[in-house]
Amino acid sequence: PFQPRTDFDQMELRELAESIKAQGVIQPVTVRKLGFDEYQLIAGERRMRASQMAGIEKIPAFIRVANDEQMLELALIENIHRKDLNAIEVAISYKRLIEECDLTQERLSDKLGRNRSTITNYLRLLKLPPKVQVALRDELITMGHARALITIEDPGFQEQLLKRIIDEDLSVRQIEHIVRAKEKPTKNKTSSDSKAIIPEKYQETTDALSRKFGTKVSLRRNNKGTGSIVIRFNSDDELDHIISVIRD
Repeated sequence: PFQPRTDFDQMELRELAESIKAQGVIQPVTVRKLGFDEYQLIAGERRMRASQMAGIEKIPAFIRVANDEQMLELALIENIHRKDLNAIEVAISYKRLIEECDLTQERLSDKLGRNRSTITNYLRLLKLPPKVQVALRDELITMGHARALITIEDPGFQEQLLKRIIDEDLSVRQIEHIVRAKEKPTKNKTSSDSKAIIPEKYQETTDALSRKFGTKVSLRRNNKGTGSIVIRFNSDDELDHIISVIRD
């Protein structure tokens, strides 16, 4: 009941079923004992489904005693490390661990052995418009495309670019250039000093910083060569992420 995976590839299940027929279930599933001869699956639904498909009636299992919160945590963490969870499923799993298991991003990073900035970047995907999230879930766009779209504040423009990515098969770099070109007029109108043309090498640097921090980064420079770099953030978590990246 706590399975974060929503889609099971039938071809892959059949391939796993054939492997189980030949080799058996190598990694036991994990279950929770509910009562006499009654158990609830915590982790291993793909192995269980494939075993059923293969016509196998008995498979090895680890039996654990866990309350609902522990079970949820075990299931989510185990499945995050499994193959083929799409980016949105991973993001939802991270969010559930933080909200339902009362974990901070720092503690979640320790439990998963993953960089905190990685966790933050996944969580930010859930702020994208639903159409963009569905496209990412269905692998119509990549994580790189999604991270480029995150820096756009206008949901309408995000969906417009999403359509172009799918229809025109645009690369991540092409999207980054389109976003930068869209933002240029705004940047150049901020003050009379900011009308100086930003050299191409610094424009590339701005793109690199946006990818690194996972947020919008603006570069302002006047004709005298002085200016500022502005890193935007929308929450304390995003600010903590930026600070951790700088410290790294």
